[in-house]
Amino acid sequence: MMTTDSLTIDQYRYPIRTVASLTGVNPITLRAWERRYGLMTPYRTAKGHRLYSQQDIDLICRVVDLLEAGIPISQVKQALCQRSAQGTEVKAENMWGCYLQHMLVAISRLDEACLEATYNEVLSLYSIDVFTNKLILPLLQLLGKRWENTEGSVAEEHFFSVYLRNKLGARFHHHSGMSNGFRLLCACVSGEYHEFGLLFFALAANAQGYETVVLGANIPLQELPLATKRSHSHAIVLSSRVSSLASVLTAELPQLVKNVNVPVWIGGQGSSVYHDEIMQAGAIPLGEDICQGLKCIHQQFTTVR
Repeated sequence: MMTTDSLTIDQYRYPIRTVASLTGVNPITLRAWERRYGLMTPYRTAKGHRLYSQQDIDLICRVVDLLEAGIPISQVKQALCQRSAQGTEVKAENMWGCYLQHMLVAISRLDEACLEATYNEVLSLYSIDVFTNKLILPLLQLLGKRWENTEGSVAEEHFFSVYLRNKLGARFHHHSGMSNGFRLLCACVSGEYHEFGLLFFALAANAQGYETVVLGANIPLQELPLATKRSHSHAIVLSSRVSSLASVLTAELPQLVKNVNVPVWIGGQGSSVYHDEIMQAGAIPLGEDICQGLKCIHQQFTTVR
């Protein structure tokens, strides 16, 4: 099990009540796991208060997984040691679920420090593509459902939106100037106000060497031919959910394809549901997976070359 000897004191930052909120395990149970079963050894302050590390929190999540799988608490330590000796871990899905829960709790508490800790930890371990597909996009879907059902608040939405925009802005700046010569004009269709999926696509495209011109949310398609010409873009990439895409399929999208001489791709949920209709309009559906979408675009440009 994790001990204070293997970590620096600075890494112990979470008081017991924060850990309880993040993991769903109450403080009394956490103390019992420590005293009776030796599952973790939190750092003690001069006043005797417990402070936990991120590794402790991850360990607690694994303990919860084992308990839910039917393993008695008295056998959990042995089960954890066996898994470690065998070089196996709790299923990756469970770990991503734990990260997801960390971020949800941080957002609900408007706790930027906690949100930042999880964000930075995951990015230090995984690529931006994995980080986006496994954590951020599922998180945005969950938050959307919360806000639609009024479980969340306007404050939560604005808090996380500002935080994420700042993070994305910094990464866009990092990738600026690194281009393979192809420029993508990126926009959400008219009526689509959720632009984070588009922004993450543009960021992933930048990481692969594409230059992006990002117009953002709610862009009338009739504006795009002129924007494409002025920006000297080599393709248009649209993003849309199901409801927003339905309103442009029959007239606006075919007209856009007719009025430009570059490929028009469409990603997001709408592109999966309306795959055939998009093809009939002369555009190309990319689906919801950003990595697969970029592979499709890369193949197209490779053929052109």
